[in-house]
Amino acid sequence: MSPRVLVVEHQASCPPHLVGRWLEDAGCVLEVCRPYAGDPLPPPTAYDAVLVLGGDMGAYDDDRAPWLPAVRERVREAVAAGTPVLGICLGHQVLAVALGGEVARNPRGQTVGLQPVGWSDATADDAWVGGRTGDEVAIHWNNDVVVAMPDGGVVLARTPGGEVQVARFADRAWGVQAHPEVDADVVAGWAADDRDDLVALGLDEAAVVAAVADAEARLEEHWRPLVERFAAIAGGNR
Repeated sequence: MSPRVLVVEHQASCPPHLVGRWLEDAGCVLEVCRPYAGDPLPPPTAYDAVLVLGGDMGAYDDDRAPWLPAVRERVREAVAAGTPVLGICLGHQVLAVALGGEVARNPRGQTVGLQPVGWSDATADDAWVGGRTGDEVAIHWNNDVVVAMPDGGVVLARTPGGEVQVARFADRAWGVQAHPEVDADVVAGWAADDRDDLVALGLDEAAVVAAVADAEARLEEHWRPLVERFAAIAGGNR
């Protein structure tokens, strides 16, 4: 049987997109839960893996996103059961908070656009990352960052500014602050919504989108193998 992956989507502008496509290409069956649209969150133990996506709310914004407490609880259930979990951006932050870590506004300000991935030596024996030491880049679009890791958590990569970029929060639970799931089309929508923020940062909207478009082939080369590895981990969970 194909691995079943529960995908938690927090808003329509942050879909699984490329990561979803790569998981399906690797043989996974995705079931997308949209709690913002009223979908109930199913038990994660009914699935072979869980993918928690991004969103423009914060990890503590329960008033704005009243389903977040349930997501945190579901994440804890998945981790306790050994169900593989991958969190992207907000999902990465929610995973950290659910397991006892802390998230805060980045004092360096908003991070936008392409960033190099600063892999740590801890990748050497990581079941998902598997010894990454190359020149990977990633798309960032975030204000908040993980500022305290859960007990037992391991930082697998840091941004040039030192922020947690990729982490293993538990034995089979990983988070990525970046957005491996997006391409220039998705970023163009975000840039249009955040036009005033980009101006404040001194960034040109068209240039940000063009840089992502130019890097799409490289981004897929870097991130698709990791998504395929997560699919293999999900397959081994059956």
